[in-house]
Parts: sequence; structure tokens; C-alpha cells
Amino acid sequence: MPAHVTIPQHLLPLDGRFGAGPSKIRPAQVEAVARAGSALLGTSHRQAPVQELVASVREGLARFLGLPEGHEVLLGLGGATAFWDAAAFGLVERKAQHLVFGEFGAKFAQATGAAPFLEGASVVESAPGTRPQARAEEGVDVYAWPQNETSTGVAAPVARPAGIADDALVLVDATSAAGGMAADVAATDVYYFSPQKNLGSDGGLWLGAFSPAAIERIERIDASGRWIPDFLRLSTALENSRKNQTYNTPALATLVMLDEQVRWLNDRGGMSWAAARTRTSSDLVYAWAEASEFAAPFVAAPEDRSTVITTVDFDRTVDAAAVAAALRAHGVVDVEPYRKLGRNQLRIATFVSIDPEDVSRLLACVDHVVGQLRPGSGR
Repeated sequence: MPAHVTIPQHLLPLDGRFGAGPSKIRPAQVEAVARAGSALLGTSHRQAPVQELVASVREGLARFLGLPEGHEVLLGLGGATAFWDAAAFGLVERKAQHLVFGEFGAKFAQATGAAPFLEGASVVESAPGTRPQARAEEGVDVYAWPQNETSTGVAAPVARPAGIADDALVLVDATSAAGGMAADVAATDVYYFSPQKNLGSDGGLWLGAFSPAAIERIERIDASGRWIPDFLRLSTALENSRKNQTYNTPALATLVMLDEQVRWLNDRGGMSWAAARTRTSSDLVYAWAEASEFAAPFVAAPEDRSTVITTVDFDRTVDAAAVAAALRAHGVVDVEPYRKLGRNQLRIATFVSIDPEDVSRLLACVDHVVGQLRPGSGR
């Protein structure tokens, strides 16, 4: 960072965490962990206090998601990456179709594509910054895509694709969407996520809303004789979730923070409140970028733009890395682009815990920094 770049204190956000990976955790969540203290942390996960905590998380998520009749909230260890492998073993019978429009959709496609007991995956791909459309295909029994592609800031609708087989399952990865974007969970069979984004927790868990059809598929594959590692066996997650516990000891602090966040969301109006708040923040970013003389939204189609992960390209006159470095030096952190995308851009999370006023302050800081790096660049 050039030594002359400074940002006045009055411009800075009150909280400078805008990361798209591990997200801002609210002080109330940290306080909840402190309160858990000796009463919960370090105790058995198969005893009543932890089971009551897991039950509270499951019930709170069911309320937040507006869970349809017969759907169940399941949880397991390992995060979304572990879930992709578990789904390859326990939800795909023959063949999966994947929409790939960024890093994370591609990873799930690789998991099912490499499974020796499945047919090669059907991959429908589009360039980063755009999204493809699912297409009905004979023999496909699972259709999967991310609701929000964290690597690029592209969002996709949560809807059952037209013309697919009645018994085909729809799996939506909501890792960076759940808790901050609206979704019709009834249109899915598994709406799954890790909790370290809008839900303001650490990683290491996966959670999901499973339809009766998905549960039936789990039980049928489990009974088929297919070899499945115990850690990745979804029937194990089903059995333990119904007991409000996990197969192995979970990260209790993560569950405590998750429970506090879900309570906070539900107390303020649930999904509709959360979606409106993130849209307010993301609209600020997109309006700023569209009015800027040096920046523009990376995602060209407004209907494809995420409301929780915003990506903004800079022109050649501005070094986005230098801007991010100047911000970091002043405590405004984690706005660098996704490492594999390789673009001259900023990636700004607008998760539900982030105050829209802090987003406004961040944008003022960016203008201020660019004005020092590129004199005469005012909008």
C-alpha cells in the first residue's frame, strides 16, 4: 500500500468485516458462547443440554425456512464439502446434473462425476458472471446447483426445473444464501448449507431441509447394499438428527452461535426481513458501481446479481488489490476477489449481519482511497 494513502476515521465503517468466507459474527453471538461457558462447552454431546441446543437450532431453522409438512432439518459434520461426498453416496442413484457457474458448483460436479458407482455427471456450464439453465434429461435422478455462487456473486432461482422426472430430486446449495436470501424450500428436496455465512457461525457443520422424497431415497440407497463410509452415511445423519445429536462430537461453540443467530433472525421477521436487509445493502453496492467512472458490476444481468455477495470490477486505471490493501490497513478487511477468479475486482459480502450503513461507509472509503491512488477520479 502506498504510504500516502489514509482514510479519515469518520469515514470508516463501525465494523470492518465484509468477508465472503468466514463472515461477521455479531457481538451477541460471542456473548452467547461466553454464557454457555461451563454449563455447556466441554460437555457430552449425547446429553440433554447439547441435545436441547440442537433441537433449538433445528426448530428455529424449520421456522425460518417455513418448512413444508414432512420436511426435516438434518445436520452432520464436515461442512458442505463433506455433504457433497455424502450426497454422491447417499442421494444420487445413477446420475446427477449440475449447473456450474463458479467454483462451488464445479466441486459438487467433480464429486459425483468421479464416483465409480455412478454414471458420468451431466454438467451444464456457463462463464463466470452468468448462469446456465437446468434441462430435463433422461436418466438424471438428481439436479443440483448453488442458490448463490460465492466465488462470483451470481444467484440462481430456487425452483423445480420444468419437465424433470417426478421422482428426481432437486438439491440446492444454499451455503452463502441461507439466512440472507429468500427461497421456496418446497421447490427443493434438499436445501443444504454450512452455517459460516449469513448464519454467522464457524464451519465444520452441514445442515439441510430434507423432503420426504429425499429421506425415502436415503433409506432406499442405504438398504441397497451400496458401500458407504460411516462418516458419510446420510442414514446415520438422519438417525442422529432425529435424536438431536450428531454422529461424532460437534463444535459446540458453532452450534451456540448458530442458535443465537437463528433466534435473532426469527425475532426480526424471519426470511422476509433478512432478504430485505441484504437487498438494501447490495443495492447500495450495485448503484454505486453503476454510477462510478472506474467501477462496474461484474454480473451484467441485474436479475442474476446476488444480494449477499457483490462483485465489482475496476477498470485499468485502478488497482483493486491496492485498494483492498489500503482498506485492510485501516481495519476494513476481506474484500479481495475470489482467488481463482483472477479479476481486478472487489468482492463485498452484504450478509444479513452487516449493517447497511457500514456498506455505505465502505463505499465512501473506496472512493476516498481511489481518489488518492488516482487523483481526479471522482464520480
